[in-house]
Amino acid sequence: MEAIRPLGRTLLRDRAYASIRDAIVAGEIEPGAVVRDAELAERLGLSRAPVREAFARLVDEGLLESKPQSYTRVTQVVAAEVRDAAAVVGAMHELVTRVAVPRLFAADIELMCAANTRFAAAVTAGDVDEAVRADDDLHDVLVRVSGNRAAAATAARYTPLIRRLERRRFGEGGACRSAGLHDRLIEACAAGDTDEAVRVTAEIWRGLAELADSD
Repeated sequence: MEAIRPLGRTLLRDRAYASIRDAIVAGEIEPGAVVRDAELAERLGLSRAPVREAFARLVDEGLLESKPQSYTRVTQVVAAEVRDAAAVVGAMHELVTRVAVPRLFAADIELMCAANTRFAAAVTAGDVDEAVRADDDLHDVLVRVSGNRAAAATAARYTPLIRRLERRRFGEGGACRSAGLHDRLIEACAAGDTDEAVRVTAEIWRGLAELADSD
């Protein structure tokens, strides 16, 4: 498991959480797999305490489920839950887009263009990890410029629930429509057309909900 590796001593709980979350989202720890704090603590080079805290957070966020004194395991991908998460995350991205577009500078547009170039190349090459990073980089420009920390935190809270399906779509190569939608989003942002940018953002996140329905 590439995401499960020894960690330094800084922010152990948060780093354990991020490492285990990423392994679940990437499918390195599959749906239904039982996870044990002692085993993952050993893999991460940690004590069991920060891993247990990470487990609790992942249960709260819906990536793990736990039965006391029995098991903790990775949840299945449930279409209804993915749709709900996509609706919430999409609403947050529409909000930050509406606020951010009038505040964008040319340098911000350039960052979005560069991220989409990386994204399209990664999707074509089937490099899902890079596609996810580039996708995040593109949308994070709008999140950052908006300055809305509450929206950013809410999106971050629910995005992992949909990443498992989103990674599958990014692995479909030419079948992925996201690069073209990103182009439209960037064009609207560059033109200062807030309403169009929000419409395209809504279309992007509707696509994720439709992906859940078709799974």
